[in-house]
Amino acid sequence: MTEQKQQWGSRLGVILAVAGSAVGLGNFLRFPGNAAQNGGGAFMIPYFIAFLVLGIPIGWAEWTMGRYGGRKGFHSAPAIMGVWGKGAVARYMGVFGVLIPLAVYFYYVIIESWCLCYAWNYLTAGGIGVDSGAEVGAQVQSSKAFFNEVTFAESDGFLADGKIHQSVWFWVITSVINIYFVFRGLSKGIEKFCSYAMPAMAVCALIVLVRVLTLPADPANPTEQNVLAGLNFMWNPDFSKLSNPQTWLAAAGQIFFSLSVGFGVIINYASYMRKKDDVVLSGLTSSATNEFFEVALGGTITLTAAVVFMGVAATQANTGGTFSTGFNALPVVFARMPAGNLFGAIWFFMLFLAAITSSLSMLQPSKAFFEEALGLSRKSATAFVAALAIAGNLFVLWFSKGLVALDTIDFWVGTFLIFVVAGTQIVCFAWVTGLDKGLKEAHEGAQIRIPPIIAFTMKYISPVYLVVIFAMFCWNNVPGYVRSVLGDSAAGVEPNRAAIYSWIVILATIAILVVATSIGAKRWRAQGLDIDGEHPPQDELPTRTAR
Repeated sequence: MTEQKQQWGSRLGVILAVAGSAVGLGNFLRFPGNAAQNGGGAFMIPYFIAFLVLGIPIGWAEWTMGRYGGRKGFHSAPAIMGVWGKGAVARYMGVFGVLIPLAVYFYYVIIESWCLCYAWNYLTAGGIGVDSGAEVGAQVQSSKAFFNEVTFAESDGFLADGKIHQSVWFWVITSVINIYFVFRGLSKGIEKFCSYAMPAMAVCALIVLVRVLTLPADPANPTEQNVLAGLNFMWNPDFSKLSNPQTWLAAAGQIFFSLSVGFGVIINYASYMRKKDDVVLSGLTSSATNEFFEVALGGTITLTAAVVFMGVAATQANTGGTFSTGFNALPVVFARMPAGNLFGAIWFFMLFLAAITSSLSMLQPSKAFFEEALGLSRKSATAFVAALAIAGNLFVLWFSKGLVALDTIDFWVGTFLIFVVAGTQIVCFAWVTGLDKGLKEAHEGAQIRIPPIIAFTMKYISPVYLVVIFAMFCWNNVPGYVRSVLGDSAAGVEPNRAAIYSWIVILATIAILVVATSIGAKRWRAQGLDIDGEHPPQDELPTRTAR
């Protein structure tokens, strides 16, 4: 299998690539919205608890599982989870580790294209039509109107006024860039792009951060709309919010989405590492890099700027969704900021870079999977994955009204199934294969050791915490989403056609992946590969000496 021959060019390269997969729109759009909606500083308490109890332990497990699977000749979630789960059940659960990044790509690259569209309009058209002299309410309405125009959220289809909508052309551009770099492979494509994009992203974010932290107070309300008030909102907790289960659910979901834990990316990326490559320090470094971008840059920039220009109440009113902070509230901030169009262009270009480093990682696991499961060449696997991705993109683009298709796939695949995959991984790592063997593999070549408290957390606390959070999540959210799909005859709510079609797309993708996994399992057995984790890797077997 040609994919086995690929490796990362350097340790820094894999760290930047994994950090790039994690640093994305979740850091700069989803995190500030979740923080604002869930009490600002109060959100940070369950957020850091989830980081320590779920993000770090499961992340380390996934890094370890991936590298070990690579040593046994595997690079896809179904094969690697089958090794650690010792059988077909874990192998087919690993299908979701391919589905998640592929299906999230269906809509993620479209959001990515919106960022490029916004940056282009700020750079060439003098902004997005928000009048700097208007009242805040009118500015918010103008911002939302432009967002609806770019996303084509008021009707289905590709046409606006008889012409192909501009957002379609920006999607074409972003799709070509993604497919090109994925086709070039790990070291020459993804690693090289991330080695340039990550520093450029940091520079752009720091420029905007400096500008935000030097903003003057609002003359109309200087005591409540200033930089210090924005920082206070982010870090001073409203403890009453901690009694709300939604705050804890949002925090756990944010950690999973942001760190790419349970996403299927880390397990693939780590599989290309060598036996002595340090997965413990690499995992910690990439997680810390993500947290810097998310908390120190994304949260500080967005929440502080919004409070300065709009106040706490308006910031909370315009956040909480995946997109509203960045696409609705921040354009109002830029309209009221000196040289706002310049900083708007920098901000949205930075969002585009953040998005593309993530979207590149979403196609790689699928490409590796089809290559090793079906025996495809790199070129054929890339073409096959590109065809699936483009079909998914076109579906989401067409059913754009109300962003229902996007939201349905995001909820069921980009949130619900991440909990499922993360839970399966930590159980396989700590219980099926066994914590002692897992830690021994993790410490192979490691410069630091996993602390005993984290090891204890991996085996006992993480699974229990995950089950509790997942049960709360299902109780709070699943019934409403089911009703939104199937409708409610008693309440006079009709079934949602776009949501039903979205489920058909999800199930069809799962069927393709299940069939490919079945074919792959037969191929791997025929090749003599240890698909059930019964034997040590070849590099641990004693070598024969010639007599």
